[in-house]
Amino acid sequence: MVENHGRVALVVRGGWEGHVPVAATDLFIPFLERNGFDVHVADSPARYADAGYMAGVDLIVQCYTMGAIEPDQLDGLQAAIRAGTGMAGWHGGIADSFRNSSDYLHLIGGQFACHPGKDPAERVEGATDHDFVPYTVNIRPEAADHPIVQGIEDFDLVTEQYWVLSDDYNDVLATTTQKVRPWDPWHREVTSPAVWTRQWGEGRIFVTTPGHSLDVLEHPSVRTLVERGMLWASR
Repeated sequence: MVENHGRVALVVRGGWEGHVPVAATDLFIPFLERNGFDVHVADSPARYADAGYMAGVDLIVQCYTMGAIEPDQLDGLQAAIRAGTGMAGWHGGIADSFRNSSDYLHLIGGQFACHPGKDPAERVEGATDHDFVPYTVNIRPEAADHPIVQGIEDFDLVTEQYWVLSDDYNDVLATTTQKVRPWDPWHREVTSPAVWTRQWGEGRIFVTTPGHSLDVLEHPSVRTLVERGMLWASR
């Protein structure tokens, strides 16, 4: 039995339903509970504005694609992280949230730009996999001993490959490289962070860009990354 340490995890889920925020976070709630967290669930970022409540939150797990965040909610989120609350998430639930706020993008350190799709000649009208392509997540050799990626080797996926805009304050643990294909308008390969951490005040932030759908989150390497990342980020 896992000892209960009295930690609190706040799961904030919602936004665009294409990322199945309820089912996706439900995958990980039992893991958090087994690791001693009292899990609270919110369907909007409104809880971030409650400073008294947030002072007792050890980990935020956010799966909230797009949507908007109000100034008092963002202020509360930033203050909590600066004071030591951790934050973790995957895919658009953290890296494509709250496009109305440049300060949120600054906090997270990476913003979804696009997911270049398959050859237009191969696309079938009405299909939902136009943006699913084969790609590799490459663990950075210099990060191989980090507790989040330790023992994980490079792995392949067929799903959305995130091209993200980021800065060099991130501690990048893994990358993915967008190739140049005959139908693409860019002229050289582009490497984006696929897994990164970020220290913000006393708080830790963890982001992994794979996670579009349940099958991706259930991939052994992706699931391990998310589980380890949540524990690493927690206060």
